[in-house]
Amino acid sequence: MTFRAVTHGFEVSAEPTYCRERSQPEDNRHFWTYTITIRNGGGEPAQLVARHWDIVDERGQRQVVDGPGVVGEQPVLAPGESFRYTSGVPLTTPSGMMRGHYRMRGSGGREFDIAIPAFSLDSPNMNRRAN
Repeated sequence: MTFRAVTHGFEVSAEPTYCRERSQPEDNRHFWTYTITIRNGGGEPAQLVARHWDIVDERGQRQVVDGPGVVGEQPVLAPGESFRYTSGVPLTTPSGMMRGHYRMRGSGGREFDIAIPAFSLDSPNMNRRAN
Protein backbone atom coordinates (compact mmCIF):
# COMPACT_ATOMS: atom_id res chain seq x y z
CA MET A 1 0.00 0.00 0.00
CA THR A 2 1.23 3.50 -0.82
CA PHE A 3 0.51 6.50 1.40
CA ARG A 4 0.80 10.07 0.02
CA ALA A 5 0.95 13.67 1.25
CA VAL A 6 1.44 16.92 -0.69
CA THR A 7 2.81 20.06 0.98
CA HIS A 8 4.15 23.22 -0.71
CA GLY A 9 4.07 21.40 -4.04
CA PHE A 10 6.17 18.47 -2.79
CA GLU A 11 4.62 15.01 -2.95
CA VAL A 12 5.92 12.46 -0.45
CA SER A 13 4.88 8.84 -0.86
CA ALA A 14 5.65 6.00 1.55
CA GLU A 15 5.52 2.26 0.89
CA PRO A 16 6.09 0.09 3.99
CA THR A 17 6.91 -3.63 3.75
CA TYR A 18 7.17 -6.16 6.57
CA CYS A 19 10.60 -7.80 6.45
CA ARG A 20 10.19 -11.46 7.47
CA GLU A 21 13.89 -12.30 7.16
CA ARG A 22 14.85 -9.63 9.73
CA SER A 23 11.93 -10.30 12.10
CA GLN A 24 11.65 -12.78 14.96
CA PRO A 25 8.03 -12.60 16.13
CA GLU A 26 8.58 -15.23 18.84
CA ASP A 27 11.09 -12.82 20.42
CA ASN A 28 8.91 -9.73 19.88
CA ARG A 29 11.18 -8.40 17.14
CA HIS A 30 9.47 -7.05 14.04
CA PHE A 31 11.17 -5.15 11.22
CA TRP A 32 9.81 -3.14 8.32
CA THR A 33 11.47 -1.45 5.41
CA TYR A 34 9.87 1.63 3.93
CA THR A 35 10.55 3.30 0.63
CA ILE A 36 10.05 7.04 0.41
CA THR A 37 9.75 9.01 -2.81
CA ILE A 38 9.91 12.80 -2.66
CA ARG A 39 8.90 14.69 -5.81
CA ASN A 40 9.29 18.42 -6.27
CA GLY A 41 6.13 19.53 -8.03
CA GLY A 42 6.77 23.16 -7.14
CA GLY A 43 8.43 25.96 -9.04
CA GLU A 44 11.78 26.27 -7.25
CA PRO A 45 14.62 23.98 -6.20
CA ALA A 46 14.88 22.96 -2.56
CA GLN A 47 17.27 20.91 -0.46
CA LEU A 48 16.17 18.33 2.10
CA VAL A 49 18.19 19.33 5.16
CA ALA A 50 16.60 17.41 8.06
CA ARG A 51 14.02 14.79 9.02
CA HIS A 52 11.65 14.29 11.93
CA TRP A 53 9.88 10.97 12.58
CA ASP A 54 7.27 10.01 15.17
CA ILE A 55 7.09 6.23 15.49
CA VAL A 56 4.41 4.69 17.73
CA ASP A 57 3.99 0.99 18.44
CA GLU A 58 0.65 -0.69 19.19
CA ARG A 59 1.14 -0.15 22.94
CA GLY A 60 1.52 3.60 22.42
CA GLN A 61 5.29 3.64 23.05
CA ARG A 62 6.70 6.57 21.08
CA GLN A 63 10.12 7.02 19.48
CA VAL A 64 11.19 10.36 18.03
CA VAL A 65 13.94 10.46 15.43
CA ASP A 66 15.48 13.78 14.36
CA GLY A 67 18.57 14.23 12.25
CA PRO A 68 20.21 15.75 9.22
CA GLY A 69 19.12 14.58 5.77
CA VAL A 70 18.08 11.02 4.97
CA VAL A 71 20.28 7.92 4.56
CA GLY A 72 23.38 10.14 4.80
CA GLU A 73 22.25 12.49 2.04
CA GLN A 74 20.81 15.99 1.77
CA PRO A 75 19.52 15.96 -1.79
CA VAL A 76 18.66 19.07 -3.80
CA LEU A 77 15.50 18.61 -5.86
CA ALA A 78 14.92 20.87 -8.85
CA PRO A 79 11.33 21.32 -10.05
CA GLY A 80 10.13 18.03 -11.51
CA GLU A 81 12.89 15.94 -9.89
CA SER A 82 12.41 13.07 -7.45
CA PHE A 83 14.53 11.42 -4.78
CA ARG A 84 13.86 7.87 -3.60
CA TYR A 85 15.37 5.96 -0.69
CA THR A 86 14.71 2.92 1.46
CA SER A 87 15.27 2.64 5.19
CA GLY A 88 13.98 0.46 8.02
CA VAL A 89 12.43 0.47 11.46
CA PRO A 90 12.27 -2.17 14.23
CA LEU A 91 9.41 -2.53 16.71
CA THR A 92 8.75 -4.90 19.59
CA THR A 93 5.07 -5.13 18.65
CA PRO A 94 3.51 -6.56 15.47
CA SER A 95 2.04 -3.22 14.43
CA GLY A 96 2.64 0.50 14.68
CA MET A 97 2.49 3.82 12.86
CA MET A 98 5.00 6.30 11.47
CA ARG A 99 4.61 9.92 10.43
CA GLY A 100 6.80 12.97 10.27
CA HIS A 101 8.14 15.79 8.15
CA TYR A 102 11.19 16.90 6.22
CA ARG A 103 12.78 20.31 6.67
CA MET A 104 13.51 21.82 3.29
CA ARG A 105 15.65 24.83 2.36
CA GLY A 106 14.48 26.73 -0.70
CA SER A 107 15.82 29.65 -2.67
CA GLY A 108 17.34 32.40 -0.59
CA GLY A 109 17.66 30.11 2.44
CA ARG A 110 13.94 30.06 3.28
CA GLU A 111 13.13 26.91 5.29
CA PHE A 112 9.80 25.08 5.34
CA ASP A 113 8.45 21.66 6.33
CA ILE A 114 6.82 19.10 4.07
CA ALA A 115 4.66 16.34 5.50
CA ILE A 116 5.52 12.67 5.45
CA PRO A 117 2.17 10.85 5.34
CA ALA A 118 1.18 8.74 8.32
CA PHE A 119 1.51 5.08 7.44
CA SER A 120 0.81 1.85 9.25
CA LEU A 121 3.28 -0.90 9.99
CA ASP A 122 1.28 -4.12 9.91
CA SER A 123 2.77 -7.54 10.51
CA PRO A 124 1.32 -10.64 8.87
CA ASN A 125 1.67 -12.18 12.38
CA MET A 126 -0.91 -9.83 13.94
CA ASN A 127 -3.70 -12.38 13.72
CA ARG A 128 -1.56 -15.19 15.16
CA ARG A 129 -0.90 -13.61 18.54
CA ALA A 130 -1.90 -15.54 21.63
CA ASN A 131 -5.03 -14.24 23.34
